[in-house]
Order: sequence, then structure tokens, then C-alpha cells
Amino acid sequence: MGSRWSAAERRQSWQSSHVLLLLPVLLVVAITVAAIESPPDVHLGPTLVIAPALTPSLAGARATALVGVVAVAAQVVIAVFHGGLMSANHIVQIVTLMMLSVMVTVYCAIRDRRRAQLAQVRSVAEAAQHVLMWPLPEQIGPLRIASLYLAAEDEAQIGGDLYAVTRADGQVRVLIGDVRGKGLAAIGEAALLLSAFRESAHRDISLAELAAVLEQSVTRYTTDLESPEEAGERFATALLIEIPDLDPITRMTSCGHPPPLLLSPGNAVTVPSLHPSPPLGVHGTRATEYTLDVFSFEPGDTLLLYTDGVIEARDVRGRFYPLADRVARWTDGSPEALIHHVRRDLLTHAGGHLGDDAALIALHRTPSVHRHHHGILGHGGARAGDVSELPGL
Repeated sequence: MGSRWSAAERRQSWQSSHVLLLLPVLLVVAITVAAIESPPDVHLGPTLVIAPALTPSLAGARATALVGVVAVAAQVVIAVFHGGLMSANHIVQIVTLMMLSVMVTVYCAIRDRRRAQLAQVRSVAEAAQHVLMWPLPEQIGPLRIASLYLAAEDEAQIGGDLYAVTRADGQVRVLIGDVRGKGLAAIGEAALLLSAFRESAHRDISLAELAAVLEQSVTRYTTDLESPEEAGERFATALLIEIPDLDPITRMTSCGHPPPLLLSPGNAVTVPSLHPSPPLGVHGTRATEYTLDVFSFEPGDTLLLYTDGVIEARDVRGRFYPLADRVARWTDGSPEALIHHVRRDLLTHAGGHLGDDAALIALHRTPSVHRHHHGILGHGGARAGDVSELPGL
């Protein structure tokens, strides 16, 4: 069905372009008739240049060249009826129109070629995005998921931000991270982290051990590929989340990454207590130094994960995007609606362009039967249900 709709859309686009192409042709006809019927001292022939100049906005190089030929032919007809074809004035008008038509056609051909190249680049970028960052499922375990990725680089689909989700032994594990820098180097490090997470997240290891695996991957990457000028400058923040299917809790380990937002029905927004470790790539971090934080994540709640590019987006006055305040308006909607609202509001705040890559993941815990409620202690002896009120980010 998708292919049929695609063919129908292409056919409709083809028909629309041909209808629009009639406009410059009709314009040539109208100008020609008006010029022939006008007094000898009124010269309307030069206005024929409007037709080939208008065509590139409606069609490609071939159509532009065709309209240019029609316009030159019309100029010849006008010359025959107004003073003769060999008059100096008409010869200048015909030559000038020919030159302008050729210039417009060449411009249109160059534009079409660049558009084709840009379309190819976009296609490759989209393919790379799907290879490096697989699209997240809409449902996994007890969670409904919606995500958003906004690359700061023009025409890019991916950058230094990353996320991934996987299932392991009756629980869902989530990674969201932010590699320092932009461009190909950041994409390469992001790909490394994603590969390490996918390879290790399903293993029977703790989040602290999983963070240590990611640390080792980043350390190997920086040791092999870091230039002397970038010594000590390549690192990545990461937040590891573990959500059991049958317990209304969430476990998390942060490596320099900002804490998530917990959205509950009724416009309630809180931030779980988080004790982050240094970012990945800051040498000397051991597995025993990663802290496990535990908090309550009840059915009906939504957990919003994000990267620095979201909360550091500035408006024209230099003010940061107030994510916690804004999402409080949309706590009762679906994760898809939440991501849609945040995307529109964020781009409006930033004037349509972000200075850094931005990624968001909304995890909505759906109601489920046969849940076991255990009193699990979090960091520092706090119970699983304890969260700190969000004063602001």
C-alpha cells in the first residue's frame, strides 16, 4: 500500500508541475498578442524575459530551456509585426533574450545538480542513522517509547548524541549519552559506545559493570585515535537506566549526564536524586566508583531522558530552555504527544536552529497486572519511592 501511495503522490506532483508550467507559456502568448496589438512606439517585447526567469521556480532546466526558446520565437514574431526583423532594436532584443535564457537555463541545471547531490547525501545520512542508531520500538516490555533526535549540523541526521534500548532478563535497559564535539569524530565515538552497549547490555552484569565496559571502550578509542591537540578533551556523558518489568522502580547510573525528569499525571514533575560519576573517558574511574540510584517509577508515569543540547538551547536573549517548566504542561499525554510538544516548543525557543545536538526519549510505564512491590533501597538508604522535588535545571 505504501508503494501505491508513493506512486500516486509522484503522479500528482508531476501533474501539478505541468499545470504550473503553463503559466510562463500563457504569459509569453499574452505578451506577444499585446505587443502585436500595441502602437509602434510601445515596446512590450523585452518583458518576455519574465517567462524564462519565472520557469526555474516551477520546473527544471529542460523546461526552462523550452520556455526560453518559445520566448525567443515570440520575440521574432513581434519583430516581424513591429518594424521588421532586421531592425537594430529588434536584433538587440532577440540576442539579449537569448543570452538571458541561456544563463537562466545554466543556473537551473547547476541548481538541479546540487539538489540531486544533496538528496543523495541526505539518503546516505539517513541510512547511516539507521545503521548506527536503530529506531526505538514503540513498545518494549511494560514501556511505551517515543524519541527525538535533532542534529545541530546543517543537513545532518546524526551527531554526537546517542541512545539505545534493549531487553535483558525481564527488564529494559536504556542508554542515552552525549559525546563531546561534533562532526565525524563525535559520530565515530558515538558508534563505538552504541556497539559496546548493545554487546554488553544483555549480559548478567550490573549497571556499574556495564558503565565500566563503556569506560574501557572510550579509553581504548581515545588512546588509539586521540590527537595530541585533543589530549584529555575527548569524553562522553552517559546515563544508564534499568527498568524491571515486575517492580515499579528504576535503577540508574550516571556518568556525568543530567538526571531524567519523572512526569506523573496531574502536572507533577520531579527529578530523581542522582549521584553522577565522572564522564566516560576521564581516566581513573573504576567500576566500584559508579553509584546505583533507585527511585519509584509507577504505572502511568513517564520518564523523560534528554541530552545537554535540550536544556542548553538558548533564545535570542540568551536564556536556556526551561525543560522542566515546559513539560509540566504535558504530563497527561502520550509519550508521542509529549515528544511532539517538546520538539515544537524547543525549536520555537531556539529560533529554529540548535547550537548543539539534542536527543530525547520518553518512557511511559503502562499499567500491568501481577506486579510485585518490594521495598528496595536507593543510594544513601533512601527508599525506592523517594525523589527530590525539582527546583529547576
